[in-house]
Amino acid sequence: MPLVRIDVNKEASTELIGAVGEAVYGAMIEIARVPLHDKFQIVTRHEADEIVYPAEGYLGVTYSEQTILIQVIWLGGRSVETKQKFYARVVDDIHKSQNIRKEDIVIVLLENGREDWSFGNGLMQYAPK
Repeated sequence: MPLVRIDVNKEASTELIGAVGEAVYGAMIEIARVPLHDKFQIVTRHEADEIVYPAEGYLGVTYSEQTILIQVIWLGGRSVETKQKFYARVVDDIHKSQNIRKEDIVIVLLENGREDWSFGNGLMQYAPK
């Protein structure tokens, strides 16, 4: 039940955006056990001054104009270990397929509950029973 937001520089290629989306989706299926076909993604391209990051770096990580911000909203309850594997898998897949520096891939997970989703028709498909 995730919703993924991917924010990239306006110069990002269609190939890069596709690879990022597939890396996130693949890791969600294989690592986080998200249901197959549960792929909702929003991609936003930004001008150079619309993705802001610390020029001096943060927590020992430096960033570049290729920085990609990935936000995943999904059901809470996954273990720290699962989240660590998810981060590593997404970053590794994007780096391998697109040669994006691992330092330039920032991922944020936001968790919520089953009652916080409607997949259409104004219904709460995962309502508590």
